[in-house]
Amino acid sequence: MPSRLLFVLSVLLAAMSAACSEPPTREMHQAQGAIDAARAAGAGQYAPEELQAAVDSLRQAEEAVAQRDYRLALDRALDSRERAQTAAAEAASQKAAVRSEAERLLAAATSSIAVAAERLQAAETARTQSPAVDGLRAALADARAGVEAAGKALAAEDYLGARATLETIPKRLEAAVQALAATPAARPARPPRRSR
Repeated sequence: MPSRLLFVLSVLLAAMSAACSEPPTREMHQAQGAIDAARAAGAGQYAPEELQAAVDSLRQAEEAVAQRDYRLALDRALDSRERAQTAAAEAASQKAAVRSEAERLLAAATSSIAVAAERLQAAETARTQSPAVDGLRAALADARAGVEAAGKALAAEDYLGARATLETIPKRLEAAVQALAATPAARPARPPRRSR
């Protein structure tokens, strides 16, 4: 029995030393492939820390190979692959969340534009002359341009860019509408007098 156990242990030791006697090339290639896949999934934007950790682990594996520490190289390569896979999954999740948020912001901006356009039309119908009317007109033009740019960003799957463009539109329009509402009721502009 002891000789059998000794034989099994010696076989295991031989297998381990054989596994660590050459660079873990296959595992390092797998790690690089996982990093490339994570980048393609948008990890550079949506999971940059986890992606950087994967890149760092692969670099450490390469350094360990240069020092002929193949056991450490294998450990770092496996860690790199796992981190890259985590980065890809995290990126997909974050990307979906940011897309959903950008779509919600687009709906809010569109609604704000409709409300602001009604207020502007009412002010123009009443022929109100005030700097606040001009401010609302300018804010509406900016908001419409922002919504158009955000729509293009969404179509190009630039969800972060779309979100950044849309975040401030409702607040700016609301401020312009409130400025108009706070303007003292101005008398409508008189039509020019006809000469008799």
